[in-house]
Amino acid sequence: MAITAQQFDELQRRLAGGKKATAGAKVPVPETVSVPVGGTIFGLDPSLRGTGFGFVRVLKPRPVLIACGTLRCPSSWTRSRCLGHIAASLRDLVQTHKPDVCAVEGLFFAQNLQTALIMGEARGAALAVIAEALVPIFEIAPRKVKLAVVGHGGAQKIAVAKMVQRMLDLAETPEPDAADALALALAFAQETGRHSLTPPKRV
Repeated sequence: MAITAQQFDELQRRLAGGKKATAGAKVPVPETVSVPVGGTIFGLDPSLRGTGFGFVRVLKPRPVLIACGTLRCPSSWTRSRCLGHIAASLRDLVQTHKPDVCAVEGLFFAQNLQTALIMGEARGAALAVIAEALVPIFEIAPRKVKLAVVGHGGAQKIAVAKMVQRMLDLAETPEPDAADALALALAFAQETGRHSLTPPKRV
């Protein structure tokens, strides 16, 4: 299809304008939060039957444990009762410790659809409470957490727990779910304490 000279000039002007706009556009920068010394990081590992949590205070030369544990829901409880328990318990914890930021494990790919849905429900209930308190939430991939804490992205749970114990100078090894939550907090502290090309993603 032929076009007139006037139409060709108009097309060139539009293309030139689009290129200028692209060249002058700002590249989106991931939103980050820097936790000051004395600030509190809330590590959270949501699960329907055992949600791990850990609060760490950012101090020099090393972070200090404030509190950690696991919110357990017996297998006899319905899903709705578990979700209510998770939400109410986390709301109390946030009000008590007043974290500056929350670090949560990034989404994983579950082969079982039912498992993925249940995990999604627990995660949603937990994040809704944190968001309700206006606490910034960032997610970190599981492999990146292990790499930051243990130095190996495929580390086993026991290795993560042992390193958490060492990094926080704890008398005992934390239980698995609590250790995972504390590992998230420690990984966030490391990632935001230095320049990173792939900082934690804000949820």
